Amino acid sequence: MLREPPNGQDYAKRAFRMTQDRAVADTPDSLAGWLAALSAFIAGFVAFGVMYSFGVFFTPMEAEFRTSRTATSAFFAITGMLFYFFGSVTGRLSDRFGPRRIVLAGAIIMAAGLALTAAAPRMWVGYLTYGVGVGVGASCAYIPTLALVGGWFIRHRTTALGLAAAGTGCGTLLMPPMAAVLIEAHGWRTAYALFAAGSFLLLLGCARLARRPPLHRAGQVAELRHVVRSRQFVLLYMSWVLATTGLVASMVFLPPFAHAAGASPVAASALVSTIGGMSILGRGGIGFIGRRMSLIRLYKLSVLVMAASYLLWLPFTGYGWLMAFAATLGLGYGVRIALTPVVLIEFFGVGNLGSVLGMFFTASSISAVCGPLVAGLIIDRTGSYQWGVAFALVMGILGFIAVAPLRPGAR
Repeated sequence: MLREPPNGQDYAKRAFRMTQDRAVADTPDSLAGWLAALSAFIAGFVAFGVMYSFGVFFTPMEAEFRTSRTATSAFFAITGMLFYFFGSVTGRLSDRFGPRRIVLAGAIIMAAGLALTAAAPRMWVGYLTYGVGVGVGASCAYIPTLALVGGWFIRHRTTALGLAAAGTGCGTLLMPPMAAVLIEAHGWRTAYALFAAGSFLLLLGCARLARRPPLHRAGQVAELRHVVRSRQFVLLYMSWVLATTGLVASMVFLPPFAHAAGASPVAASALVSTIGGMSILGRGGIGFIGRRMSLIRLYKLSVLVMAASYLLWLPFTGYGWLMAFAATLGLGYGVRIALTPVVLIEFFGVGNLGSVLGMFFTASSISAVCGPLVAGLIIDRTGSYQWGVAFALVMGILGFIAVAPLRPGAR
């Protein structure tokens, strides 16, 4: 028996219900928002996991290409510079064209860069393939996905951004040992080829989950030129440059200091893993802590904790104090980086957060160059790591002084 086709009124009712269901799914604090946070988590895991695993590839690449340590370290320097500088570009492109296209481009660029690095015949070719591929590709993936999370949440924004930012800590913690296993079993070229395939698949998933947030159009939109000239942005930027200069110097020189003091290579590298592990705890716990105090005050406290941590390293009396330093620094660092998007939203809204975040993180490129260079010169001139630690302490204190004048709710 044939049924009569539904009339136009039935179609209209069905279309209305589907529109309602879609509207509910796209509301703030919905499942779609948590999927966006998952996208940012995976992007951070891939971007920072690949970049911070370079130290494991350092020795075999140096041996095969027969180059100096300085020439080999340029891989990471070029990558870091391009990653943070291109963040200002990819953030603005994401605000204009949507995050999905930019993340998809990042998946292709990063996978191609790693695959071509695996086949690089000369060191200078690797500078192009790894530096441009990983630096630009990671920037396309990380900044747009982190920026969109804030626009998906109102009630749980701090928790969601903390969980999203935890991906960078997990990547730093897990991917270097994974790279070491692959290199030992198959060589560094095969390891990079496998990294290329894995990065491509994971970032494809990120692109699929990345969607414009519902608060993108409704949120406060501040023109970027006004943002970067504002007192709040200048203070935050100065604080980030100063405090991160001390942080990067510590990440570079903590393992050799521990090794020179008698720690085994495994124990020395465990200190960096401790920083990464504690940063995960700090990032994941800000939702709980943030309900008990102002987020601006918590941000300033995290910068102060980072500065105070160097006091545990400066009067070195044993490996246990280094572990306490690494744990304290990692906790403050984790809270600070997870709160950064929240604080920027507090002052400038969510309307163009990608552009604001991208411009803000150019501060890290300054720190990535100045931290190791200045600390290394101090250590070489004085013959003592302790003066390098003192430099990091001064940078941390100045970073706190720069951000101290900020007040909650100030515009």
